[in-house]
Amino acid sequence: MASALLVRALLMEYESPDWHYFLGPWSRYIAEQGGFHALSSGGFSDYNVPYLYLMAGISYLPVPAMTGVKCVSILFDLVLAYYTHRIVSLHRPHRPWLPFAAAVTVLFLPTVVTNSGWWAQADAIFTAFLVGGVYHLMRERPWWACAFFGIALAFKLQAVFLFPLLLVVVLNRRLPWRSLLAVPAAYLALDVPALLLGADPWQLLTVYGRQTGTYRDLTLNAPSLYQFVSVPSEASDAVRGAGVLVAGVLVLALVGLAVRAVRRAEDPAGLTGRRVLLLATVFAIAVPFLLPSMHERYFYLADILSVLVAFQLPRQLWYLPVLVQLSSFGSYLKFIAPSVAPYLSMPAHGALMLLALIAVLRATAREFAVARA
Repeated sequence: MASALLVRALLMEYESPDWHYFLGPWSRYIAEQGGFHALSSGGFSDYNVPYLYLMAGISYLPVPAMTGVKCVSILFDLVLAYYTHRIVSLHRPHRPWLPFAAAVTVLFLPTVVTNSGWWAQADAIFTAFLVGGVYHLMRERPWWACAFFGIALAFKLQAVFLFPLLLVVVLNRRLPWRSLLAVPAAYLALDVPALLLGADPWQLLTVYGRQTGTYRDLTLNAPSLYQFVSVPSEASDAVRGAGVLVAGVLVLALVGLAVRAVRRAEDPAGLTGRRVLLLATVFAIAVPFLLPSMHERYFYLADILSVLVAFQLPRQLWYLPVLVQLSSFGSYLKFIAPSVAPYLSMPAHGALMLLALIAVLRATAREFAVARA
């Protein structure tokens, strides 16, 4: 842990373009408007208020704003490592070094180190709650799982990448329908402080709708399907719309196949923790791979889950985190290392992510096939 923190400390002074153009101005606005009072008007930012609460809290501390924001993200790196340890411990209780090895691996993933220590991004926050939600699903704690998913959604819209997993679990009766109420309950509960400060309710409820129209490109350095698609600029909106529709159909097809596979397995254990983890990894890779207008950071959840399934199925999927990191961090370099960018092949990174998706789909199908046998 000390070594992981030291690596991030060495990156602390670097200012990313995202900080210069977005997070930095938001922090200054919050400080100028008196901290939490700034949240009465959310028009200065396109983030939902839970993250702005953290930024407002930092404004009262005697530390530079960028340092404070990075430290919050680094704190959630440690939360990610904690839940990684807990999940691996569920199936390796008599080999305590394995959960520690998994936690250390997550702490030192290049994407995880860069995201918090250099980029000052918040992906570790919503991902920590999603991974915590997966842990509670594996422990058969439906209300806790759904509450964690709701908190993750309140921090970042990209939490929806894992929501098809909830649908699979509900349709297979591993999760009672009524527990899904915890998702909107947690989401809306986090809006209450902003409402008490005078924020516009409609603005709070539509923040993600405004986000979806911000970027019109088919891909923003994401190693996705759209690295292989080239269309005239005037046709990009039509392709984006068709892409969202096709992605939705394919993801629903994956949900249907997963539900069918669970029911055909004829296994008294049903949807086991290992299967939950495999399906979570499938959706974490498949959804951002199929959707248009994805950023390179949107495979962050896949970065973490690929490590978890590799420790669950080391003989079958030991190479999965390697494929995902080569693809995901390679796309990071396109943004964070302009001098390297001319030498990178984004279609190659997309091909690596496609190979990762095929590998985890194959392992998932084999897991259910073994149960039928």
